[in-house]
Amino acid sequence: MGQMSHSGRKININSAILSELDKLEAKLGIPALSNKIQGSRPYGKTEELVSKNVVNQQQFDQIKEMVTIEDIKLEGEAKDIDYMTKLGLMKGHLYVAKELLDLQKPDQAEPHIGHPVEEIYADVEEQLNERKVPAFKDPLVALQDEVKAGAKNAEKVSTGYKTSMQSVETAIAALPEAQRQSPSFVLQVINGLLDTANSEYGAAIADNKISQVIEYQDSRGFILYANELYKSISATMLKSQPEAHKMIETKMAELTKTWATVTPPATLVKTSDQVSTLIKDIESSTQKVAKAS
Repeated sequence: MGQMSHSGRKININSAILSELDKLEAKLGIPALSNKIQGSRPYGKTEELVSKNVVNQQQFDQIKEMVTIEDIKLEGEAKDIDYMTKLGLMKGHLYVAKELLDLQKPDQAEPHIGHPVEEIYADVEEQLNERKVPAFKDPLVALQDEVKAGAKNAEKVSTGYKTSMQSVETAIAALPEAQRQSPSFVLQVINGLLDTANSEYGAAIADNKISQVIEYQDSRGFILYANELYKSISATMLKSQPEAHKMIETKMAELTKTWATVTPPATLVKTSDQVSTLIKDIESSTQKVAKAS
């Protein structure tokens, strides 16, 4: 597999979900580029990003190695990592939705319930069927409607949230337990989450402050779940890979300070370069673990 992070995989501009496209947006620093790419589909070839005026030639040259229109068929472990990472993104969205609902901010919570349904679900649907996981789009849609309407019925919202979260957990549990407890597997999922958090955070910042609240909150959710996953393997890591464990734990704690609260800080705790550097450090530690296992 070589490259452990998702960055080794090209982004299909015809089918990628917004959080994947955000990697291109972060790379070029163009606000709302993801939506623009989505809005000009389908593409017969990647160069149509230029002919359809989505980006200019110079911008295209910076991302042309990252994009494709080929369907990427994932097999074996890569497919399982992709599946668990996508479900992890859903879980991250739901975590911040819950925090915002608890703060009585249903308008801010709504997109975080919407994204899992509108983007990610369609992307994992085929795998859910293959893995015989019960469909759970309906409870997500029902919860989104309830929150859209102002989250007036607290009990309905609370039940809807529990059902949705439980459904995502059931879908994750479709993977063999041994895999979900294997540090090298879990670390690759964590890398996928960190990678996405990194591009969302980059997309959230303009003029050295958080200008896109939703993207900031997305990245917070993904980091929360990455931390939860690391806790699940930390005892094994401490025993088998004490040095890597110490490095990852320290860097993760440092990284997490960036998102101390669900409401963005007025001044940046870390720049997007600092966040990228920490994430690269964590990824290089996880690569050592993968080689060793």
